[in-house]
Amino acid sequence: MLNVRDLNVYYGVIHALKNISLTVGPGEIVTLIGANGAGKTTLLRTISGLITPRSGDVQFEGRSVIKTPAKEIVRLGISQVPEGRRVFATMSVEENLEMGAYLRKDKAGVQKDLEMVYSRFPRLQERRKQLAGTLSGGEQQMLAIGRALMARPRLLLLDEPSMGLAPILVQEIFQIIGEINRAGTTILLVEQNAHMALSVANRAYVLETGQIKLSGSSAELAQSEEVKKAYLGG
Repeated sequence: MLNVRDLNVYYGVIHALKNISLTVGPGEIVTLIGANGAGKTTLLRTISGLITPRSGDVQFEGRSVIKTPAKEIVRLGISQVPEGRRVFATMSVEENLEMGAYLRKDKAGVQKDLEMVYSRFPRLQERRKQLAGTLSGGEQQMLAIGRALMARPRLLLLDEPSMGLAPILVQEIFQIIGEINRAGTTILLVEQNAHMALSVANRAYVLETGQIKLSGSSAELAQSEEVKKAYLGG
């Protein structure tokens, strides 16, 4: 579904991504783990069309999207849940969700998906008229995921969904990620909580200073001494 090939991204003279290649197959959850500054968010933003690479290619379902505007990439079927939630604080929960569907013209389908999001996140339904900025961190994360789902993506990019959340909420968010995937959405997950990421993903890539250092099945990487030492506290 997603094919990233020899991607090089620079911020000025800083070489942020160095010949990155990875794939995501239909129906998979693939996770990227790595320390802060490893290039994980830069990679997601490049896939989303928010950053233009110096060289390399990003193909979605066989089509290069490297020169495609970000909103057209959403239309093609890729949605991103940004790091830090980035909800529209002065808009209601429901208005935030409607913003996720801004490219869609199928009113009946949008209403059906709104009901689907509310059934998946009952707390959002309870707070649908509440301003998004007044929600808790966990509720804002649910809203950010729900907003991305309103675009009806085939590939969902999740950037640090557990950041700043209490452990019990982290469990809940990852349970929801699993449910979204089982319902048919392919997921590329960036996550610092390597334990949780590897527990939910099929495959994983380890990024260090803009390069892929390791890749394999989640089970293999969870047993890797290098990964244990660097990311799993062992």
